[in-house]
Amino acid sequence: MGYYKTIDGKKYDGELIDLADKLTEGGGDGRLSKDDASQLLEAVKDGASYTDTEKDTMAYIRENYKWTDAADEWFRTEIRKWAASK
Repeated sequence: MGYYKTIDGKKYDGELIDLADKLTEGGGDGRLSKDDASQLLEAVKDGASYTDTEKDTMAYIRENYKWTDAADEWFRTEIRKWAASK
C-alpha cells in the first residue's frame, strides 16, 4: 500500500484522498461525477481486497466531498458488488 494521510488523528489512504482532491479542483461545480466515481473505484480495486483503511477513506470522501446523486448511488452499488466478490 502507498502512503497514508492523517486527518483529525485518523489514518486514510493518501492516494485516494489525492485523487478525490484532483477530481474536484478546477473544473465544473466541484462535485464528483459518475466518471470521477469510476476513477475512484478503479483506484480502490488496484489492490486485491477492500481494506479497512480504504473503507474508512471512502467513507471520509463520501462524507466530505460533494457527489452528484447518480455518482454516489453508482459508486455504492459497484463497490458493494466488488467487495462481495472478495
